[in-house]
Amino acid sequence: MSSTTIQISASWPEQRLDLASRESHRLRNGLVSAVVLATVAVALVFSLPGLQGVARRIGEIDGGWMSVAILLELASCAGYALAFQLVFDRMPRRLASRIAYAEMAFGAVVPAGGAGGIALGAWIARARGASLRHFMERSAVLFLLTSAINAATLAVAGLLVAAGALPAPHRMLLGLLPGAFAVVSILAFLAIPPLAGRVGVPGDERRHVRWLHTTADVVRDSVRELRAPRWRLVGAVAYLWCDIAVLWVSFRAFGATPSVGALILAYQIGYLSNLLPIPGGVGVLDGGIAAALILYGVPAAPAAAAVIVYHVLALWIPTLLGTTAFLRLRSTLHDPVTSELSRQPVSFQQSSVNQA
Repeated sequence: MSSTTIQISASWPEQRLDLASRESHRLRNGLVSAVVLATVAVALVFSLPGLQGVARRIGEIDGGWMSVAILLELASCAGYALAFQLVFDRMPRRLASRIAYAEMAFGAVVPAGGAGGIALGAWIARARGASLRHFMERSAVLFLLTSAINAATLAVAGLLVAAGALPAPHRMLLGLLPGAFAVVSILAFLAIPPLAGRVGVPGDERRHVRWLHTTADVVRDSVRELRAPRWRLVGAVAYLWCDIAVLWVSFRAFGATPSVGALILAYQIGYLSNLLPIPGGVGVLDGGIAAALILYGVPAAPAAAAVIVYHVLALWIPTLLGTTAFLRLRSTLHDPVTSELSRQPVSFQQSSVNQA
């Protein structure tokens, strides 16, 4: 073993501790920012004259329906953990669940949305001696799989609204348009593998060709999971549908019952606002979903009250679960991992030698 290899192996524990501190710092900053923004938002709701009706409605919330909403949000979080286990099926179940929950916490409170959660998972993969590239590829499959459930739900809801099977105003504009967009998006991704076969060959050094073939592989893997479904695929469905159900139950907690079609479409469209890099999406996600609900004919006061309650649950339940999981992960970073990311157990010293 060369002196360079010895130096790298010796310094790896310090590098691992530095990575752990950096990720802890990112999570802590995100949590603090989300708490500050949430405090300001609550203060505005209870102080501004125009929002006092919303505050009064929140004070009249039904505790029984709130309990149901909490259980549904927990089910949504468990659904993501199951979907993660489905994609990373050779990873130890406990490790996979902890990474999944930790990713949700980072995705919730760290700016840049889901990219923050994936970055966390990549850091853990590297720290546990696994293949970073394979982790990113499988993460892309997980993202595409959950996105496919989103797109399919949007397509079905939009087309049902357009056909009049689900009530909503402006059926063609607010039903057919988003439904058709979802269908076109699905078809566009399905067209990538055949297109890749006509453009260059795997291993081509041109950047756009490499990107096309990598994306084609991800699409093929995602389609394979859907064509031969395993029971954990229900987690990808529960991850979305249970979260939508939380919003519906939040309305029920105030005695309101919006149209299911309008609720689903407004939820999907409103979530586009979460692309803005705001910790926790505080103020942005609430405003986006509430505005979309109002566009679909839901009265402003119950829409705002229900969305605020929904966002409190959708933000803090995954954050608390994920923060706990992250703290547990920190204490086990020295353990080797056996997974499809790394076919054999790899200790940190072995990983360092290989990298050298």
